[in-house]
Amino acid sequence: MTAPRPANVSWLTPYLTVNNARTSISFFEAAFGFELRDSVQDDGVIMHVEMTYQGQLIVMFAPEGAFGSTAKTPRNSGAIAPQSFYLYVHDVDEVHARALAAGAKSLSEPQDQFWGDRFAQVEDLDGYRWALARHLST
Repeated sequence: MTAPRPANVSWLTPYLTVNNARTSISFFEAAFGFELRDSVQDDGVIMHVEMTYQGQLIVMFAPEGAFGSTAKTPRNSGAIAPQSFYLYVHDVDEVHARALAAGAKSLSEPQDQFWGDRFAQVEDLDGYRWALARHLST
């Protein structure tokens, strides 16, 4: 019997709309340390991207207009993204700084939180919000 999902793919994977797939690949690599797993091109234009973090598929995305989609990024639609992504990292301060250097906007500086995580938030180039966290205590 065939497994219901491919190996190293989580049961739930966000699929984002981005402004420019190549720019987003570069941002996710520089800011968060994601690695390109796969991309699909049509006449040299990237239409679908899969990126991993720590060996697991973490995000997929496509540029606006891919496959006939009318979806827009939060930034291009003038909206604040209603969801955010909670990404555990080894060093919140370092990843926060790398994200800012790659063009993200800081929403909150790194600090220890009452729930036991060191935590910071950034907004990426397309207006998606990313929480960066490292668990400190149980």
